[in-house]
Amino acid sequence: MAETLTEILKKMALMAVDIDLLKKSHLNLNTTYIGTLKSLTEMTAHTSEAAQKAAKAAENAATASKCCAEAAREAASIPVSKSAHAAAEAANAAAQAAIEAAAAAASAAAAAALAVATHAEDASAQAANIASEATRLATQAAAEAVAMANLAATFAQTARDKEGQPPSA
Repeated sequence: MAETLTEILKKMALMAVDIDLLKKSHLNLNTTYIGTLKSLTEMTAHTSEAAQKAAKAAENAATASKCCAEAAREAASIPVSKSAHAAAEAANAAAQAAIEAAAAAASAAAAAALAVATHAEDASAQAANIASEATRLATQAAAEAVAMANLAATFAQTARDKEGQPPSA
C-alpha cells in the first residue's frame, strides 16, 4: 500500500507541474491575444480615418478640377489658348489626384474589412462601414473630377480652334 501511495503522490506531483505549465501557457496566450486585439482595434480606427481623409482629398481634387474647368471655359472665350490648355492640364492633374485618393480610400476600406474578417467586433465593423462610405464618396468625387477635366479639355480645344491652332497631343 505504501508503494501505491508513493506512486500516486508522484503522479499527482507530475499533474501539478502539468497544470502549472498549462496555466502559464494560457496566461501567455491571453496576453498575446489582448495585445493583438488592441493593435487590431487601433489599426482599424486608423484605417477608417485614412479612408475618410482620402475621400476628402478626392473631393478637394474634384473641386480643383471644377475650378480649372471654369478657368478653361473663361480662357476659351478670349484669345489665350495657352491659358485654356494649362487650365485643362491642371484639371487633368486634379482628376488624377482624385483617382489616386479614391484608390487609397478603397485600400483603407479593404484593410478595415480584413480587420472585421479577422476579428468580428462592433468597432471594426463600424470602421469598415465608414471606410466603405468614404470610398464611395471618393469614387464619386473622382468621377466628377474626370468629367470636369474632360470639360476643361473641350474648352481648351475650343480656344485653340478659335485661334486656328492644331489640337495638342
